[in-house]
Amino acid sequence: MTKQRRTGSVLGIMVVLAALLGLSACGTPATTSTPQPTRPSVTLTVFAAASLAGPFDQIGTAFSAAHPGVTVRYSYGGSSDLVSQLASGAPADVLATADERTMQQAKDKGLVPDSTLFATNELAILVAPKNPLGIGGAKDLAKPGLKLVVCAPQVPCGAATDRTLKAAGITVSPVSEEANVTDTAGKVTSGQADAAVVYTTDVAKAQAAGTGIGVPLGVDQTPNRYPIGVTATGASGAQAESARQYVAYVTGADGQAVLAKAGFGKP
Repeated sequence: MTKQRRTGSVLGIMVVLAALLGLSACGTPATTSTPQPTRPSVTLTVFAAASLAGPFDQIGTAFSAAHPGVTVRYSYGGSSDLVSQLASGAPADVLATADERTMQQAKDKGLVPDSTLFATNELAILVAPKNPLGIGGAKDLAKPGLKLVVCAPQVPCGAATDRTLKAAGITVSPVSEEANVTDTAGKVTSGQADAAVVYTTDVAKAQAAGTGIGVPLGVDQTPNRYPIGVTATGASGAQAESARQYVAYVTGADGQAVLAKAGFGKP
């Protein structure tokens, strides 16, 4: 083969290869990554009864982990105060109260369209560690000189206390009536009172912290039933779906497990 023929063959091969590479490039479409839409961040504001503070904090953390981009912000207080704040225009997406009476007040004002029961709670007596005064039940709360603290009658724990003691024929003279159950328990744990009528869940908190122990009331009582609902403002707009998901989480298996561990009963 002459040098000219060899050169022609090499050039022919190069042309064929170039054509094949061109076909390959044309047959393989360029890939482009499609940006995924980012979900806007949401901050849910939940108004909740003071007795729910511990377990609801845990539920909020777990809910946010399960729903990226959603942050839960709590405002705790006496249920009647929370309803008053909503009625005055305070923004909130969810309301959870410590009894059905205060939730009904919110419904009557058009603040909450609907609600679902999610927990129950009972009253107990909180006393100092080792029960130095030997308080054995509700009848001992009428002892002269006893520094007793109760919740104010307009909040659920106060209404339940008043109803239960009256039904048992027990008259007491509290030295203070507090705006929520957390402050009521705090009077005993800080040493300012001898006894307080609070929820069993508040007794559990004090016992865990070593700042108080519980004594059963020893009289018949009807447990408070806790309702939760999306507010009228939370039921519309960008946060509506997250608000409904939060209520579903509280009433679902995960939320119920947290509440049960804190001492709340089934609805």
